[in-house]
Amino acid sequence: MDPRARPYRSVLYIPGSKPRALEKAKTLPVDAVIFDLEDAVSVDEKPNARATLAHALEAGGFGARMKIVRINGLDTEWGREDAVAAARMDCDAILLPKVNAPADLDALAEITGDIPLWAMMETPRGMLNAAAIAAHPKLQGMVMGTNDLAKELQTRYRPDRLPMMAGLGLCLLAAKAEGLVIVDGVYNAFKDVEGLAAECAQGRDMGFDGKTLIHPAQVEVANAAFAPTEREIDTSRRQIAAFEEAQAAGQGVAVVDGKIVENLHVATAREILAKADAIAALSA
Repeated sequence: MDPRARPYRSVLYIPGSKPRALEKAKTLPVDAVIFDLEDAVSVDEKPNARATLAHALEAGGFGARMKIVRINGLDTEWGREDAVAAARMDCDAILLPKVNAPADLDALAEITGDIPLWAMMETPRGMLNAAAIAAHPKLQGMVMGTNDLAKELQTRYRPDRLPMMAGLGLCLLAAKAEGLVIVDGVYNAFKDVEGLAAECAQGRDMGFDGKTLIHPAQVEVANAAFAPTEREIDTSRRQIAAFEEAQAAGQGVAVVDGKIVENLHVATAREILAKADAIAALSA
């Protein structure tokens, strides 16, 4: 499937070292799973985590969920072995943390070959090089690492994420320019449903394809926030119908709900309906 055609509303981090968590992921209504060998795995568990994750992926059962393996950085003692192991796993993509420049992806691709790559965008240098990183021929998606970015920027927490906006915006522009998937960073207070919903709404309004999550309790909120609403679906159908009727009458524009509908609005409407269909197919 074209990576842009599938939904990425909910992208859940799962520790690659925990068999019970890996098994539970098969039952969750998430669009994608990041099987983590990095932050979620302790130093002592890292070698065993590779084998545990490889066995779980080989066993299958994850359905249509996108399977992404996040390795440790290649500048760590575990990164290269992670990359070699991940390249042999039944996964859809490999996620590299703290990507600062296209050369980081080059180094990974030398190990992993033709497997699609994803980039964690979580450093100031990565933000400044976002356009060049997004243009890498092996790159398929970007993941915002907002916790690490906040640490590097020495920001204070604000619900509106104002200190993050420059970095988020640069990465969004880069991803959209290259036709990549881009998902927003995590919301740490996993019991704060209202706060999560607000941040998901902000991310959706900005143009993110979905939200990375740290707990299964967050899945329902993210799925709702990043899916087309019934009103959007209805409006899209009426826009397409009205525009087609206008064209048949030799006119270049239509009017729906008192607003002009042109080619660009129809293109957006078709994208909304395609996303709704893709979500329905995943849920079937």
